[in-house]
Amino acid sequence: MMRKIERENTGLLQAGQDLVVAGYAGLAGTIKLAEAAKEELSRWFSDEYMEEIADAAPLCPVSPEFWHSCGAAEWEPAGEGGILTAIWNLTGAYETGVEFYLRQIPMRQETVEVCERLELNPYRLYSLGCVLLTADNGGQLVRILAENHIPAQVIGRVNKGIAREMIVQEGRGFLERPQPDEITKVIPDFFK
Repeated sequence: MMRKIERENTGLLQAGQDLVVAGYAGLAGTIKLAEAAKEELSRWFSDEYMEEIADAAPLCPVSPEFWHSCGAAEWEPAGEGGILTAIWNLTGAYETGVEFYLRQIPMRQETVEVCERLELNPYRLYSLGCVLLTADNGGQLVRILAENHIPAQVIGRVNKGIAREMIVQEGRGFLERPQPDEITKVIPDFFK
């Protein structure tokens, strides 16, 4: 079932727009996991590496006016459920399709390594500070965000229809419905 738009929209999501991710998927969750599973992770990672993770800062949430001034037509903050939930929610709100390259979603190496050690899916990990954007010119949006010291990457585009296609090394697949956030496998009461 598609969700209804529950917020005022300052732009329009339309087929043909680029799909952009600003910030790092799963970084906020990685920081929390490093704290909660410090003892276990310390068996694999050095103290210095654990400190790097603890000192990482997710992208601070920015106002909708900022995103619009940079050229974004629409946005969906990632948070609980990770970046894949944000993609599902935004395309569901507009009842539109999307195709995106999973491996192009910006993610720090620390997130990949922590999730690998804890057997978690980093794309379904708590991503506060990461934002999904659409724009007529995603490359220009990425450049403007870089000028503002915000890492971003074009990951795909909005399509007609309702198919949510994910492109991975093995080929194409379809985005599954949102799943419980991976962080709850380690911190069960995180969202309570």
